[in-house]
Amino acid sequence: MAGLQVVDSITQLGPQDAGCLAVSGSHGGISSARYALAARPRLSVFNDAGVGKDDAGLAALPFLQAHGMAACTVAHDSARIGEASSTLHDGIVSHVNALAQAIGVAAGERCEAVIARLLNQ
Repeated sequence: MAGLQVVDSITQLGPQDAGCLAVSGSHGGISSARYALAARPRLSVFNDAGVGKDDAGLAALPFLQAHGMAACTVAHDSARIGEASSTLHDGIVSHVNALAQAIGVAAGERCEAVIARLLNQ
């Protein structure tokens, strides 16, 4: 299903959501990345959770990049963790993988603007 999926937890997505723009309230850790991999959205948006030790809050980005998937995070101080509506409406992109950058996602942008632009492509 293409389009937009706004989910508080990335675990709410499944194979039927392949190709969607997935905006989640989930942290960008490796466990979240595995759920995104199973769903295969066009773009996965996570919360950077303050980045954390050894960049654990960003682990989804290189993992999904290695599997050919675009992903980014919003800054933990711009959106509430666990609340996808906050990710979408309040989130400021903090980190992107190369595939997300290739489709036009850049750090510093409002998540809402990124999603609107991608939905109109």
